[in-house]
Amino acid sequence: MSFCSFFGGEVFQNHFEPGIYVCAKCGYELFSSRSKYAHSSPWPAFTETIHADSVAKRPERNRPEALKVSCGKCGNGLGHEFLNDGPKLGQSRFIFSSSLKFIPKGKETSASQGQ
Repeated sequence: MSFCSFFGGEVFQNHFEPGIYVCAKCGYELFSSRSKYAHSSPWPAFTETIHADSVAKRPERNRPEALKVSCGKCGNGLGHEFLNDGPKLGQSRFIFSSSLKFIPKGKETSASQGQ
């Protein structure tokens, strides 16, 4: 199940089942449901990635508090990281407006082998 919604139909905003979120394009592991938290934005918010290389980041033009984020494997555009805007002091907040797929807990290995 992938999402890309700007019209109120965001399927992962209030989705808190155990599992992982992967790149919808290549299937690379990005975030665990354990790092997801409720946030007022219409998009899912995470505090950390699964792997150090899960995402690539580059500065957002004219927004020093934000970084553009893409998949660390295929380069697919994912969203933004907002620096020092997480649920705890000093944590960043990852917000994704497109290109995520959810894999329920227990299905991770079989799903990633199919990529």
